Amino acid sequence: MLFKLKLMRSGWGGVTDARHGVVAITFCAFFMQVFVEASSWWSLAMNPLLIPEAYIIGGQPLCSQLTGLSKGQKKLCQLYQDHMQFIGEGAKTGIQECQYQFRNRRWNCSTVDNTSVFGRVMQIGSRETAFTYAISAAGVVNAVSRACREGELSSCGCSRAARPKDLPRDWLWGGCGDNLNYGYRFSKEFVDAREREKTFTKGSVESARLLMNLHNNEAGRRIASDLAHVSCKCHGVSGSCSLKTCWLQLADFRKVGDALKEKYDSAAAMRLNSRGKLVQVHSKFNSPTSSDLVYIDPSPDYCVENKTTGSLGTQGRLCNKTSEGMDGCALMCCGRGYDQYKAQLVERCHCKFHWCCYVKCKRCSRVVDQFVCK
Repeated sequence: MLFKLKLMRSGWGGVTDARHGVVAITFCAFFMQVFVEASSWWSLAMNPLLIPEAYIIGGQPLCSQLTGLSKGQKKLCQLYQDHMQFIGEGAKTGIQECQYQFRNRRWNCSTVDNTSVFGRVMQIGSRETAFTYAISAAGVVNAVSRACREGELSSCGCSRAARPKDLPRDWLWGGCGDNLNYGYRFSKEFVDAREREKTFTKGSVESARLLMNLHNNEAGRRIASDLAHVSCKCHGVSGSCSLKTCWLQLADFRKVGDALKEKYDSAAAMRLNSRGKLVQVHSKFNSPTSSDLVYIDPSPDYCVENKTTGSLGTQGRLCNKTSEGMDGCALMCCGRGYDQYKAQLVERCHCKFHWCCYVKCKRCSRVVDQFVCK
């Protein structure tokens, strides 16, 4: 953007024009900074890269054109171009799990565009933001670790994790497990790159947010790592299981989401101390561990739409008339009441198994009552 500032040689007009020009430039710089901060690597989930072959060695322009990447992330893209598809898949897995976990909450992890993904609400250091960072980092661990196992990446393969000490002697440790070690390290390198390349004044609000993001990224990775387990397969005549082969396997991602949702419910409110480090606001509670979530700002009001905070409000959301929980009309609609209407629901019915081997169903429709927040 180019600004042409015309200065008069004398009189108050020159001063006024100059001041207006400075204000315009300052506003533009602020706007551009907000735009840059709003973009995120999460956008890879919204514009999936389905053809890894498109990443030719040395194809630098491709990485430069990907929206939402910081300088450090673009460098990693150039070095590990075949990884980008799976980073996008990991981000998408995290977003989908976030939407599942918060499907009955006022904030339901809605995506608003393909660049910032979640919009301005992520600029607030709330517990919802904490969960989003954690589940996204865990999603990358999950996707990259499995891509290694499936031979999709040139720089890694099956897991080389050490044999567990409690594994019975006559069981074989091998197979091709999820490469958790590589997925963990790459997620840390890529996801944390944006935060690590920033420099803020020690003790500033921005430095507090940076520390919060890094902590929650690590919490997501820790949960994904801690839930990994040993999986085994039996061998032997007629399934006698006289021999077992075992390997390391990541947990189903729903379990990761469930665990992080519990961490969200017990997230710790933090503040900066005089040394520029995050400490708990309420010191009487136990200090958060590396797998706990932390936040620095209270959550905004998600009841009504607010363009400043990024809240979408709950108007038009479905609610459960009989529930007393967060999905109930009383809480979901924030006391504004709800409208009731009839809707036709079409579903499979009268399913029968046919030999061999398929299930045939009919399609039945029924009218149901639905309740929508005013």
